[in-house]
Amino acid sequence: METLEITSLQNPRVKRLLRLRKRSERENENVVMIEGYRELLRALDAGWPMEELYMAPALFLGENEPELIRKASENGAKLFECSEAVFRKIAYRDRPDGLLALAPQAHYGLEDLGELENPFLLVMVGIEKPGNLGTMLRSADGAGVDAVLLCDPVTDIYNPNTVRASVGTLFTVPVIESTYDECVPWLRAQGIPLLAATPHTDRSLYQTNLQGPVAIAVGSEMHGLDDRWMQAADIQVSLPMQGIADSLNVSSAAALVLYETLRQRMF
Repeated sequence: METLEITSLQNPRVKRLLRLRKRSERENENVVMIEGYRELLRALDAGWPMEELYMAPALFLGENEPELIRKASENGAKLFECSEAVFRKIAYRDRPDGLLALAPQAHYGLEDLGELENPFLLVMVGIEKPGNLGTMLRSADGAGVDAVLLCDPVTDIYNPNTVRASVGTLFTVPVIESTYDECVPWLRAQGIPLLAATPHTDRSLYQTNLQGPVAIAVGSEMHGLDDRWMQAADIQVSLPMQGIADSLNVSSAAALVLYETLRQRMF
């Protein structure tokens, strides 16, 4: 495997990687930065193509990195070995593990979803924080959803913090980008009931049958689901709250609803 060395902080590739921390630069080049062994391994196992792989052996944490590097090379990545100083400069994390790749972004619409048997969907509406978005992707992967519908997004699905919080499940869960005007009519046409998670209803999640087709909608961290989504919802459910707090973090609430749905479908 041919490997090029980067030892200077003034190298043009270093400057490019620093520019790619900005959303506008990533979107302009249509790339995603994938940092970390687990994240890269999951992307590679999912067949995600790679463009470039930057590595610093001095920062490796285990013994499996050479196999991952081989997979990345076979998947199209150009290899660059960096000095520790260079890698710490380009790394997004405070404690890097010596692996960072550039890969192409992928964007899918509702038309890319095939026919689903007993659909199980998570609809994220106007999510603002990359960490919450990534955490919900991780929960969606664990609960076995068929797809995540990302509607009217505020944050960038390919933000490095989303990649990190998802622990690489961004590359294993189908993510469909949509809008309210596209999503709701599509759900109606597919016969998939829309369930809204909200604290403003007396109907408990645990009194609701979730064994059939369902699209679970959660809203923004500050405002939740807006009036359009609430009016479009076929079902509104809440989680029982026994303390003084009247709501949960959106990623926590989503995880509880997803896993109750999984429990009902399994048992």
